[in-house]
Amino acid sequence: MTSNHLQTTPQDQLKLDWVAVVFFTTVHLLALSAPWFFSWSALGAMLFLHWLFGSIGICLGYHRLLSHRSFQVPQWLEYLIALIGAAALQGGPIFWVAGHRLHHAYTEDEDKDPYSARRGFWWSHMLWIFYPRSEFFKYEDYKRFAPDLVRDPFYRWLNRNFLLLQLPVALILYALGGWSFVIYGVVLRAVLLWHTTWMINSVTHMWGYRTFTTEDNSCNLWWAAIFTYGEGWHNNHHAYPNVAKAGWRWWEIDMTWWVIWLLKQVGLARKVVMPPQQAL
Repeated sequence: MTSNHLQTTPQDQLKLDWVAVVFFTTVHLLALSAPWFFSWSALGAMLFLHWLFGSIGICLGYHRLLSHRSFQVPQWLEYLIALIGAAALQGGPIFWVAGHRLHHAYTEDEDKDPYSARRGFWWSHMLWIFYPRSEFFKYEDYKRFAPDLVRDPFYRWLNRNFLLLQLPVALILYALGGWSFVIYGVVLRAVLLWHTTWMINSVTHMWGYRTFTTEDNSCNLWWAAIFTYGEGWHNNHHAYPNVAKAGWRWWEIDMTWWVIWLLKQVGLARKVVMPPQQAL
């Protein structure tokens, strides 16, 4: 994972990906129509799916389970959680995990960290997607940083077809509440979840407090933790990335950890990595 053979694209050779620009711009513009489709039930559906796809799919699934293997669950449950993560519209599991492992291996390195905060707020927040580098976006290049997932045909399929999951999600939402549910549950949810996920790459490497002295600028930021179900305790995470619990102090609220704890209590989560006693 930390191989020094990573070949990076020089910054002056980066090209704007107009497909990505059009796609993200279109979804953001569609999200602006939300006031005309408002209903309390649609808002409730959006908040539920933001939690389900964000906390369970991305934070618990893609991040703590697949990227860091900070706990284990039965294979059927791992697949289900990964499926939920893929429905978040943030890329396939191999793409997401490979990029995140590179982020930890080369944190804030301007060439080797896909979303290095040293390149500026907007680069780490979203421009890294609009100026894609082949080593981070081309499957044949990034797959070697997630070999455990590449070996699994289910993850290879999910990595190729994650976009298709939006179709059944949209159809179910339309059946439940019409276009208001689709606008809120697919479009607005996607936009809000994108930015709450991206803020971990950007704001928590710039603002907040530091409990641990790390070689990077990761910080703990309370309001980011609220919006991201605990991921905002980012300095804790960078100090001990394989620990399943991001919020360590009693007041560091970590909603994703609550679910992992519950899974452990009912016997579905095992080998849960806890903070070392000397660090508490």
